[in-house]
Amino acid sequence: MSPLSEPVLSGSIVAAVVIGRNEGARLRACLAALSAQMTRIVYVDSGSTDGSGAFAQSIGAQLVALDMTQPFTAARARNAGLQALAEAPPEFVQFLDGDCVLQPGWLPAARAEMQADPTLGAVAGRRREMHPERSVYNRLCDAEWDTPVGPARAVGGDMLVRHAAITGIGGFNPTLIAGEEPEMCVRLRAAGWTIRRLAVEMTLHDADMTRFGQWWRRTRRAGHAFAEGAALHGAPPERHWRAETRRALIWGAALPLLAALGALLVHPALILLLLAYPAQILRLTPRMGAARAAFTVLGKIPEALGALGFHANRLTNRRASLIEYK
Repeated sequence: MSPLSEPVLSGSIVAAVVIGRNEGARLRACLAALSAQMTRIVYVDSGSTDGSGAFAQSIGAQLVALDMTQPFTAARARNAGLQALAEAPPEFVQFLDGDCVLQPGWLPAARAEMQADPTLGAVAGRRREMHPERSVYNRLCDAEWDTPVGPARAVGGDMLVRHAAITGIGGFNPTLIAGEEPEMCVRLRAAGWTIRRLAVEMTLHDADMTRFGQWWRRTRRAGHAFAEGAALHGAPPERHWRAETRRALIWGAALPLLAALGALLVHPALILLLLAYPAQILRLTPRMGAARAAFTVLGKIPEALGALGFHANRLTNRRASLIEYK
């Protein structure tokens, strides 16, 4: 059967939970594609002012307005969507961010995989950027989404999950402001479920990153997620995101600090320690290309800032505020 002739799936088989905030045309494309493939869609809106909620209702989606008087997290939004499905739970739940468009052919392939293997708790496919030609930052995202197929330790925000599996572990951790999907997957695997990435086109994502500041904020948010995930599950045997946090702190904080203090207090020549950065870019370039290598190395600075910010907030009992989905 061709993707164009796929049946619309009933709500007892699969339902979608979409989260968004002021996504505009991107959300309209997301919900239109979903409504052509399934009958049950829950849209969780996080304080939009662009009419997103009204549009979702106009095409038959169930609207859940997140209580924005409480600290926002994407995890809390996803849990609200799960809660909306509780009275008549489907077999599978397709999670989706509001800036993504589900591709024809994904749901039949993903369902077949999960129905053939009852140990599978979650599957994901290939996420691609919609407009990689528009900026180097979009191209960096597209490369980031290109992960190996086969058994996986984690998936991202787009995934098909078994309802019994995710509700059995209590859903997402609502206290996390970033990295909630990999953290959920740690608990999913601990409960005995497996995770797999399929060689199937799953979603088109519209990062719409055209400015350096957007990339910087997104990368800082990743560093926060690394540190928070390591604080939760960094102990053996999981060692969740310990290596990523360590690399960020070494390259993004320890090395520049050592070079600056060494040059000031010991000998000016110690500033040459900073040559480790171009050397690292040259080392990575054959594997990932010059632009991606340069941004990977540069990205350790905002990652370190995010990680240090997490630990500072943890020590002072404060809560960070990173409302961006991306």
